[in-house]
Amino acid sequence: MLRSAICAFFALTGSLAVPSVGSADGLAVSVHYLRQFVPPPPTLSNLDPVPEDLGVAGGQLAKSDNLTTGQFLGQDWNVAFTTVPDGGDFVAAARAALAETDLVIVDAPANQLLQLADLPEAREALILNAGSDTPALRAKDCRANVLHTAVSLPMRSDALMQFLTKKRWTKIAMIEGQQPNDMALANAIDTSARKFGLKIKWRKTWSFDADMRRNAADEVPLFTQDMAKADVILVADAANDFARYIPYNTWAPQPVIGSDGLIASAWAPVVEQWGAAQLQSRFKDSADRAMRPKDYAAWAALRTIGEAVTRTGAADAKTLRRYILSDDFELAGFLGRPLTFRQWNGQMRQPIPLTHASAMVARAPLEGFLHPRTELDTLGLDAPESGCTAFEG
Repeated sequence: MLRSAICAFFALTGSLAVPSVGSADGLAVSVHYLRQFVPPPPTLSNLDPVPEDLGVAGGQLAKSDNLTTGQFLGQDWNVAFTTVPDGGDFVAAARAALAETDLVIVDAPANQLLQLADLPEAREALILNAGSDTPALRAKDCRANVLHTAVSLPMRSDALMQFLTKKRWTKIAMIEGQQPNDMALANAIDTSARKFGLKIKWRKTWSFDADMRRNAADEVPLFTQDMAKADVILVADAANDFARYIPYNTWAPQPVIGSDGLIASAWAPVVEQWGAAQLQSRFKDSADRAMRPKDYAAWAALRTIGEAVTRTGAADAKTLRRYILSDDFELAGFLGRPLTFRQWNGQMRQPIPLTHASAMVARAPLEGFLHPRTELDTLGLDAPESGCTAFEG
């Protein structure tokens, strides 16, 4: 009877196999979710407000999943959530979290994540980055105690370039914003284009300060007139400030991808295959809104710990990290492929949905993009590209 109940739960939540009953009997597991609140940048439109519980809601759902598993296996889960306000003392909050546990999930900008990782108290900790997509954290600024469930910018831009290659849309134009995050996205797109043998033939910087809610139909056609021969227009606008006004306003009839139109992201509300519909439904019931990429990254981080605890019967950072980075670890993430971790920089491998507002169009890696290890390693920094040495040995 007990084993039947466990089987039913694991079929629901997507775990890959049924663990041995009682393998972690009486095990206390303590995790701290630490978030730095970053005020969203001002944008023209208020149609997409940032939820106050962004990321936290994903962690709460994963906590519920882990608690359900734990009640069968004798696990005692304690998951704390802390949000540091803008201007608050993030390092003090990090030290307080590390005083409680060596398992910490973090949603914070890259510089603060590194501050945490470099604390003496964090040397033996397991930190899961569920917030920052900065490529350097998977490259020269990698840390051996940090794994990443947040997808990187190169993973998303590689997915877009695979799609363009598959479609044979090789005449590419790009419009990029002026904010630092826009430039980081544009740089990732440039790198991905070179990786897949593509070239961006037209590029312009968006510098309008007019209200596009009133002027888009007049300004955008003229702005894109010299891009009329492009197959597609890529938009690098991290906050989706101006990108939403580009589709259907271009001079020529052209698809728009990147920050609006067709988007590459870790998760989207329109992902419904591979059991994703039930995850979407459970999240909606829990948070009363749609699941966003940061929610998915937080959910995946806490479920990664939960899966590792169940499989190893341990709750210490050293044992869990070793198992998570091993060939034995897999997490069912409702994306059609098991999620695993790269052993050279700690990045979680995952398929990248390519979606528009109403449906999923494709899922990268696309058919035909091969890799000697796994096709998932065609997305993001492969071992020769990474330059991360912290995981060696």
